[in-house]
Amino acid sequence: MALLALLLSSLLAVSLAEISSKIGINYGRQGDNLPSPYQSIEIMKSMNAGRVKLYDSDPEILKLFSGTNIDMAIMVPNKDIVLISSSQTAAEQWVRNNVLAYPNTNIRFVLVGNEVLSYVSKQDQTIWGHLVPAMRRIKNSLSANDIKNIKIGTPLAMDILQSTFPPSDGTFRSDISDTVMAPLLKFLNGSKSFFFLDVYPYFPWSANPMNISLDFALFGGNVNHTDPGSGLVYTNLLDEMLDSVTFAMEKLGYPNIRLAIAETGWPTAGDVDQVGANIYNAATYNRNLIRKMTAKPPLGTPARPGLVIPTFIFSLYEENQKTGPGTERHWGLLHSNGRAIYDIDLTGKRLVPDYKPLPPAQNNVPYKGKVWCEVAPGANLMNLSSALTYACSQDTQTCAALSPGKECYEPISVFWHSSYAFSSYWAKFRSQGATCNFNGLARQTTVNPSRGRCKFPSVTL
Repeated sequence: MALLALLLSSLLAVSLAEISSKIGINYGRQGDNLPSPYQSIEIMKSMNAGRVKLYDSDPEILKLFSGTNIDMAIMVPNKDIVLISSSQTAAEQWVRNNVLAYPNTNIRFVLVGNEVLSYVSKQDQTIWGHLVPAMRRIKNSLSANDIKNIKIGTPLAMDILQSTFPPSDGTFRSDISDTVMAPLLKFLNGSKSFFFLDVYPYFPWSANPMNISLDFALFGGNVNHTDPGSGLVYTNLLDEMLDSVTFAMEKLGYPNIRLAIAETGWPTAGDVDQVGANIYNAATYNRNLIRKMTAKPPLGTPARPGLVIPTFIFSLYEENQKTGPGTERHWGLLHSNGRAIYDIDLTGKRLVPDYKPLPPAQNNVPYKGKVWCEVAPGANLMNLSSALTYACSQDTQTCAALSPGKECYEPISVFWHSSYAFSSYWAKFRSQGATCNFNGLARQTTVNPSRGRCKFPSVTL
């Protein structure tokens, strides 16, 4: 009888651990100047992070988390999915190396791949059919080792949906609905796991700021939307996005699979043409998010009231090596040196009025005017030379003004020539998807860098 009571107590503890409302952090490491793993873990402990999600299963980090009470989510890289799906031996080896090797680390989630269904090239699509078999093999290996307190999932982005608004119209993309989503949902339902979602209200709001209220995106509570299909009333954009996935799952016959937020957040900065990326909005979003997700009793969403939604904020640090638009490098709660960008209490106990005043938002209205592309401060000279060569090699006219005797030839400087080349390249190829980034070597500016006879090409927003 005592043994049975102990077993029930253990199972209850696992259940509570899975559904507790503690807030997690994504620990990304795409930066060249970040604190060490040891320092980072001490920082996260001081921040009272309840969970930490990795984008791999780094052995040093997993060892350092040993003995802490922080729950871990580790990840199988996309490149390993095909092998694991095809071989139970490979799955067992992965579990042995990345789970069994760390008996004192609280690994609670194994996430197979990252946004696998967002990649639509033919090469990437070959992974799609291997996703669920790989998850199943990892699950089988855990079960064979009598591990019952680890859930298997896969983080997916909102682009899995073909229709998102109103939420009751939520529908999965036709190219994945039957072939990938149906077997995925069957697996998650059978294993009582979570549907992990990367969900960012910033993106739909910033794409349509004139028609979506910023207050609605930031949990302001002053705007209500009623879904005409369900009659449910929404007070924030995140709930709408989450419920669109819930309704999509119901349409495939799975009304009870729990949601977990693998990534969410708001950027603290971005390019000139990226509206609303500032510290004020980021702090407001994340503080209100934490208050919502740690509420007792739990709030859930209009379609699923009263349920805890495990949530990981993106991300711990600013990551200067991420490519893409400026916002990609500015989702951190902390600067790359570990200093807080703004005050945040991950426990949800701190009241909003108790925080220090935030700097006012500067760019909540889309910028209209001319923008140039120039070398970013601190750009590496060697890398700059390669980027300059690339920009000038794409078209014979892009860097024509930099030829000897031409109007932009002087001053003869890699930094000057690169700024002109970046601006010229961006203006010429922006309509084809080019960005003012060059692997973090460039930035947008509203200050015209032209000098004398040298006129820099610009983009008009």
